[in-house]
Parts: sequence; structure tokens; C-alpha cells
Amino acid sequence: MSIFYAQLLTGLAYGMLYFMIAAGLTIILGVMNVVNLAHGTLFMLGAYIAFTFISDELNFWIALLLSVLLTAVLGIILEKLLIKHVYGKELEQVLLTFGLSFIIADVVKWIWGTEMQTLSAPALLNASLSIGDMVFPLYRLFVVFIGCLLALLLWYLESKTRIGAIIRAGVDDRAMVGALGINVGLVFTGVFAFGAALAGLSGVLGGPLIGMYTGMDSEILVTSLIVVVIGGLGSWKGSFISAILIGVIETFGKVWFPSLSMLIVFLIMIVVLIIRPQGLFGREVA
Repeated sequence: MSIFYAQLLTGLAYGMLYFMIAAGLTIILGVMNVVNLAHGTLFMLGAYIAFTFISDELNFWIALLLSVLLTAVLGIILEKLLIKHVYGKELEQVLLTFGLSFIIADVVKWIWGTEMQTLSAPALLNASLSIGDMVFPLYRLFVVFIGCLLALLLWYLESKTRIGAIIRAGVDDRAMVGALGINVGLVFTGVFAFGAALAGLSGVLGGPLIGMYTGMDSEILVTSLIVVVIGGLGSWKGSFISAILIGVIETFGKVWFPSLSMLIVFLIMIVVLIIRPQGLFGREVA
């Protein structure tokens, strides 16, 4: 049974990592109605920026903070210079963000090379914890904790703050929010920067779990899109449940059916879409 619980905790850790990146993706989609296909490369960029800072012997936590800030700033630049020109144009958004993902990925290859790199966990968490007769890496428990903390933060922002009320109103009726004198453009920029920061955060925290390599951006983007689709477009709560589901099933799938783990994930998505086309927590369109 200890192996079962160890895999369960590993699945939760991966699920929380998927949630952190999918949360940014689904918030941008829900508020701005933008499918940001460059989200995976922001995830990768956050990991590589932190790798550079840590290689220069900077503290892991300072590297984490700087990486999150830099990806947020990059998000602001992308939204101001490019994304805002394609609001309401779905095809142009897809092409633009898809092209950005290739450009950023090539920049990463040019700066950091194509060899696989390792991002070390902070010394404080580079240990194991004994739970009963099971030994589990402390860092993975930390990732689970941060994922749960992020879910609480999003719930608080959405339910208890004025910013959350503005964003909820903006999702339902952007024109009305603009008529109330609220700068919708500024709200959109802030939402895109927040989503980019979440991508950077998950990239840094995911580095010690999955490593750093070319192609990690597309792999994590596919998984994140599956999480968002199963949870329901624009619903971070749905992404939370969906990410846990995918993380646990994928982990057990790699143990019991290693060659079929991704097939199982896609089958789950297909079944959910057949039963609930709007996703588990998505709103039905009249």
C-alpha cells in the first residue's frame, strides 16, 4: 500500500503543477476570451530564467521571485504590443500566439542550447519526509501545498475583493464594465500579466520535477489544454479538479500502463466532452 500512496502523492504533485499553469491559461481565456498558445513557452521561459539566476549562485527563492516578475513583465509587453490588436478575432489570436510560441522557443534554444538541464530544488526542501512506512520527497509536498494555496488565493480574489467583482462582471458584460468608468484595457493587461506570472511560477516550481528540455513547452501546453477543456473553459475551479484528476490518472497510468498513459488521458477528455461538452464546471451556452 505504501507504493500506492506514494504514487497518489506524486500524482497530486503533478496535478498541482498542471493546475498552476492551467489556472493562468483559463483565467486569460475566461476574462479576455483569448486562447494563449504561447502559455507553454512562458512556462519554459520561467524555468530557464530561474536556471540562469541559480547558476549565478543566486538564492532559489530570489530566482523564483525574479523569474515570476520577468514573465509578468513579458506578459504586459506582449499584451500591449500584440494581443490587444486581435481582441475578438479568434483565428488571428490562435495564429499570433502560436507564432509567438515558436519565436520564444527558438530564443530559448539560442540562449540556453538544446541540452537537457536540471533545476535543483532549494536546499531547505531537498530532503525526504517519512509518512508511516513511506518516504516521500519534501519538495513534491511543497508543490502540493503551493497549488492548494493558489486555489485559496484565487477563491479569495474572486469572491471577496473588488478586483474579483470587476473581473466577474467583465466576463459577463465587458461593455457594461466600461460604461461604469472602469478601464477595461488596464484590467485586461493586468489579467494577462497575472496569467503570465502563473506560467513563470509553475515553470520554476516544475523545473525540479520534470527537468528542462526543448519541447517541454508544447508537452505542458497540451496537458494544460486538456485540463482546461475537462474542467470547463474559463473555470479555474474546474481546472483545479481536472488537474488533480489528470495528474493522478497519468501517474498511475505510467506505472500500470506506461505506453498508454497519454491515451487514457485523452480518452477521459473525450468521455467528458461527450457527456458534458462544456466541461465539468463550464457554463452551458444557451
